[in-house]
Amino acid sequence: MSVHALAKHDLQRSLSAAQAAGHEPALYLRALLSAVVECSKQERSAADLAQELQFLAENLDDGRDYGFMRP
Repeated sequence: MSVHALAKHDLQRSLSAAQAAGHEPALYLRALLSAVVECSKQERSAADLAQELQFLAENLDDGRDYGFMRP
């Protein structure tokens, strides 16, 4: 299993557990994002992490075409 597939699998499992415990999905995902960023700060520089988060934020629109993509 790839690291991305493992992460998605773990996310679905933990999201289901949070919902079963009565937590709103959006609130749980926000808390999880904060926890991931906190842990990531121990492994990566703040500048590197900020750059990746900025890239992800700028590319949230799944329907958007990007200049580097082929038609």
